Amino acid sequence: MFPVNDLTVLIVTFKTNHKILDDCIKSIDGKSKIIIVENSNDEELKKKYEKNFSNIEVFLSGKNLGYGVGNNFGLSLIKTNYALISNPDVVFENDFFSYIDDYIKQNTDFDIMGPMYRKQDYASHGYFEDLKNISPQRDQGSLITAHWIVGCTMFLNLKKFKNRKLFDENFFLYFEEFDLCRSVVLRQGKVYASKKLYVNHLGRKGSAATDPNYSIETEMLRNWHWMWSSFYFYKKNFNFFYAVKTMYGKFFRSLFKMIFFRVFYNEKKFTMYYARFSGIWNSFLGRKSWYRVKSLFQ
Repeated sequence: MFPVNDLTVLIVTFKTNHKILDDCIKSIDGKSKIIIVENSNDEELKKKYEKNFSNIEVFLSGKNLGYGVGNNFGLSLIKTNYALISNPDVVFENDFFSYIDDYIKQNTDFDIMGPMYRKQDYASHGYFEDLKNISPQRDQGSLITAHWIVGCTMFLNLKKFKNRKLFDENFFLYFEEFDLCRSVVLRQGKVYASKKLYVNHLGRKGSAATDPNYSIETEMLRNWHWMWSSFYFYKKNFNFFYAVKTMYGKFFRSLFKMIFFRVFYNEKKFTMYYARFSGIWNSFLGRKSWYRVKSLFQ
């Protein structure tokens, strides 16, 4: 039995462009099991991919669960010891799954492992300043000790977790992976970035946000949740006053710019800063991450 049979790839989608999803699937080793959680009732997508790919199962959630809840739902369906969470706008390099196979064969001791990017547009991994004495940065062969990895691709050793509800479901979008990785580091678990695993992440192409008809709405969604999740992350992992101290500058800048662009009739800029202001304010008040875009859910 190939160790790759002990791996399930999990992809959470939401009305994703089929060409983008196809490119992701084609880059996955054909022996790997794939579960797609579609955050809608898209029966056509389910029929298409289950008909054309014998190794794919599609589950329809019926509504947009977001990143964390969608992945928790998918993880609850996985029967293998290893899972690879992937955004649908990720393309894996040719040898990616050969190296995954090696890590499994060698029974590598890890909780979470992330890839690297050829393009250095943003960091693939990093460190929490307050945890610098816990799991400090160091190379261990092909692995780099890290405190967090980016959530677009997460290789998980499920044997290291007590249950499959890994992500805090209070988050809808953003910061879920930082929160999960931080909890692993605090319990002395092992988070790594691999110098052998490479992916191409398109970025912001994994959902209905690719539709230009929704450009303003999706910008509002992103800005609202980025700010809500930022405040919530700091409040949860440090304390309320730390969150206020960290976020008050963004709050007042958003308020000022919201008023400025309203006065000068720049509707797009106004809506963006209104979303930022509202996201922080709602998180400050302890309200749930409630904001959604109605037309995206029809």
